[in-house]
Amino acid sequence: MLNILNNNSYPRVIKRISDQSESYEEWKSNALTYDEENGLDEWKNEEDSVLYDNDEIRIRLKKLKSLRKKGDDHGLLFTLNEGIHGNMGGMGNPKLYTKALSGTKELIVDYVDEVADAIAHIANLDHHEISFEEKIDFFNRASHCFGRTALMLSGGGQLGHFHMGVLKALIENDLLPNVISGSSAGSIFTALVGTKTIEELKRYFEPDRLMVEVKKEDGLLARTLKKRGRVRIAHLQESVERNIPNLTFQEAYEITDRYINISVAPYESYQNSRLLNATASPNVMIRSAVMASCAIPGIFPPVLLIAKDNEGKEVPYLPTRRWVDGSMTNDLPAKRLSRLFGVNHFIVSLTNPLILPFVRDTAHSNDWFRAVRKLGTSIIKDTTQFNYSMAKPLFKYFPKFAAAANGINSVVQQYYHGDININADFSVINPAHLLSSLTHEEISGLIRNGEKATWPKLEQIRIATKIARVLDDILARYTQEELELANQSLN
Repeated sequence: MLNILNNNSYPRVIKRISDQSESYEEWKSNALTYDEENGLDEWKNEEDSVLYDNDEIRIRLKKLKSLRKKGDDHGLLFTLNEGIHGNMGGMGNPKLYTKALSGTKELIVDYVDEVADAIAHIANLDHHEISFEEKIDFFNRASHCFGRTALMLSGGGQLGHFHMGVLKALIENDLLPNVISGSSAGSIFTALVGTKTIEELKRYFEPDRLMVEVKKEDGLLARTLKKRGRVRIAHLQESVERNIPNLTFQEAYEITDRYINISVAPYESYQNSRLLNATASPNVMIRSAVMASCAIPGIFPPVLLIAKDNEGKEVPYLPTRRWVDGSMTNDLPAKRLSRLFGVNHFIVSLTNPLILPFVRDTAHSNDWFRAVRKLGTSIIKDTTQFNYSMAKPLFKYFPKFAAAANGINSVVQQYYHGDININADFSVINPAHLLSSLTHEEISGLIRNGEKATWPKLEQIRIATKIARVLDDILARYTQEELELANQSLN
């Protein structure tokens, strides 16, 4: 008998399966077994559902398969040109991933696989059948229409080690996005993965090697707040220098082909926050960006950014400006990533301790609960904004109060959800220890917690990003071919 999980039971079953599993392979095997034993395979194989337009997807799937079978490559290209996007017929509905544990409707999986195979087929055709120019025009437009996925790592003090587990799971399964942002603690881990090749990352995140790094450092933040004063800054600086190469954003991009972004907030009033990256600030040194993004007001002093000049010398960047904790104003910079990199799909790893108690992955919630939560969030934001506006005339008399009020209001007014949400919890760390040294066991627990929280999301990430990943690979290959053709013409 079909036993569809309800919204309340899904998270509990996920937790139980995760607690029983020691690796993603084991988790997936346990999830498949659970689905089979509870009739959820029937739900996956049944195409009809009110959650998406199965008729539209079925018709399009049959057409693509028919054209490929007949060898009608021009007809296939024309059909692909009709539209490629990640929410065809509503197939991106997050509720489609809260029914079975091990995936979603087989129709959706088949459709995504067929589109990816059809795109690869067009790419591999001889240029005499479909010209190089026609193909690259199609791939560029398809990539633009489909969009990109970004991974956003929030701030979170010592909870930031949770990001390490998230990254480990994504890297091991070849699902790390090419666009990554981080603020505060998240900036450390963004810089870590944004300055290493994928081969280096896979070696770094091997279990034995990773534990060596944890023991060597007591974690990336473990010694930064043991004592008051300069020692804390020196320890953070030491960790940053040991783990992050001394590169500019542009130099890192040239090594990894990854767009990393670090949020910093202005220390001075009436200035705008910045999202530092190879596009907007190519010559800024990544280490200085991390130090600025981690400069928690009242704990670390504001930071002067450093950049390389045209002679390669390190010089102050915007020398009259100082910068602080990026999570204060732009913890999850979705709008800026959309504008700069064409991102329209977001994976959020949320560790911000000020927000976590009030945030829940609403994909598992019913409509009534989501409506109540939305109303409650709106009331909190409006109330905070009203109180902030009423207190503003007093700011000139109480500058410290003004700084605190600005920070609180800014944090409350931000949006903390993505398309796929991976939220930390306090199960392996005392909230009182968020700004103090952690034991090896606590750090290892946070990393493991991040891994296990990511495992149930991997299949959704794989399906949602497969077409974009295929397009990125093809465009990289074609760009190289264009360069070779240009060099040949010059010679």
